[in-house]
Formats: sequence, C-alpha cells, structure tokens
Amino acid sequence: MTGTTGTAAALRPLHYERAAVGLKFGRLVRRLAADFGASCESERDTQNSSEYGRVHVPADATVYGTRIVVCVNKFGSLAEVCADKPGAFLGTDEAHEEGALDLGDLAIVERALADLGYVSVPEELLESDYEGPSALEHFAARPTWWTRFFGLW
Repeated sequence: MTGTTGTAAALRPLHYERAAVGLKFGRLVRRLAADFGASCESERDTQNSSEYGRVHVPADATVYGTRIVVCVNKFGSLAEVCADKPGAFLGTDEAHEEGALDLGDLAIVERALADLGYVSVPEELLESDYEGPSALEHFAARPTWWTRFFGLW
C-alpha cells in the first residue's frame, strides 16, 4: 500500500513512530477523562490497521447520554469523532440533529484534539470514495478515505 512499509505481518505508515503516537494518544485519553470528569476506556495499538486506537467517552458523562468515540490513526495526526460508534450516524451534524450529540460535548472533544495537534476529519468526508494509489481494493469493495486512513490492511 502506498504510504506504508514493512512485511505483511508488520505493515505500518512510513515514518511511523509507535512510541510517539502512543504517548500522544495517552495524553488524549487523560485529557478527555479530565475534561469530562469520567474514566475513558481506550483501545490501542490496533493490529493490521491504519487506526492506532480509540477513546470512549462514556455515555453517562455526556449531555445527551450517548457515548463519544474518538478514533486516532497511526499517521499520528488524524482523528475522527463519532457519536456512539463509527457509522452509527453519517457524521456529527446528523448525530446532533437526531439528539444524540451535544454541540458543547463535541466542542470539548474538538478542543482537546486541536490542543494536542490532531486534525479532526469529519466522518462524512471519510466516507467519500478514495481513488488514490493503493492496494485498498484488495481489502474493500469500495475504498473510502476511512479505509485509507483508519481501516484494516
């Protein structure tokens, strides 16, 4: 895949610094826990994926009672914010319109991401077709930007 290096068992983005990505991710987990006043579960070091990990802000810490999931990729700077889980809504606007995501809660997450140097990419954009050079067609019938920057290899 373009932008990755390594064997099939250890594919990773070029210039991937696992320790640095992990430290930054840990700061994000702690920041969201402090900002929401709740323990945030996390998954990290996702295997064979462009996604590094996810932070789960618990539902009982949010205004509308829907958990918030933040996905971070191994490239070290991209993040996606979702209400409930990726794909549950077509983006944060739809989640807000359906009463699942408070804009104040979203602003807290977006501020934390920006302060830590992440670029938040809207889920709507990530679901658009990816037509760049890659081997994604081997992994998805319709490669999307999400597949490219967060999906499995």
